[in-house]
Parts: sequence; C-alpha cells; structure tokens
Amino acid sequence: MMTPEKLADLARLRRARDLMDREYARPLDVAELTRAAFMSSAHFSRQFRAAYGETPYSYLMTRRIERAKALLRRGDMSVTEVCMEVGCTSLGSFSARFTQMVGQTPTAYRARDHSGLAGVPGCIAKDLTRPRRKPSRIRETAGTPAP
Repeated sequence: MMTPEKLADLARLRRARDLMDREYARPLDVAELTRAAFMSSAHFSRQFRAAYGETPYSYLMTRRIERAKALLRRGDMSVTEVCMEVGCTSLGSFSARFTQMVGQTPTAYRARDHSGLAGVPGCIAKDLTRPRRKPSRIRETAGTPAP
C-alpha cells in the first residue's frame, strides 16, 4: 500500500531525477541531488535505487550517454567535444562507460551509418537508441547449478 509518506518520498525523488534529466551536462554531485530531494545522502541513494532500479550516478550516466549518442549520430562534433558537452570531464572514463553501455567505442559509434534513423521523430529515435544495461553476471548465473 502506498502511504502518504511513500508518495511524498517519490515526489522528492522525482524532483532529483528531473534535475538530472535537465542538467545532465553540468557537474552534479550527490549533495546537490539530496538537497533537491530533501533527504540525507544515504537515504536518497537507497530510495532512488529502490524506486528506479539503479543508483543516482548510474541514472545520470545513462542520460549523458543517451545524449552523447544523439550528438555522435549528427557527426559534426569530435568524441572529445561530445564528452565535454554531456558533462563528462574525463575522456577515458566517458569512453569506457560508453563502450560498456553501447557495446562499441564512441568513435566506432560515430562512424556507423545512422541513416536508418533519418526521418524518425526524435522521441522515437531516443527510445530506439536508449543505452541498455547489460544484465549482471550474477543474475545471468542465478539458478544455474555450479559445475
């Protein structure tokens, strides 16, 4: 049952999530997100993960990678420019995270033929190209008997 307290917590979490959605390109730290949610950092992290299935940092990086994919598809910016444009400060960390989430390097993604998305409305293209997290290896082997 959804209590008034849980509803209030969800509204506060949504405020922090909306901040990440809007301001992904600027440096956001846990302190700022917890202020937006009016929660302590530990409580915020636990509640965010329970509500959205991932940590606040992971959610923010997903938004950044999502935007990076759109910028790379345009092809008019370098990988370094895209990295900085989406709020990442380390090209190495950005590239590693991009590769982990997308399955190829930012350079390889940029070089791909994206003409199949020409004429597709932005909201649909965003959904079609949304970075998908690979399932945890623990989940993949859960229930599988040990050899």
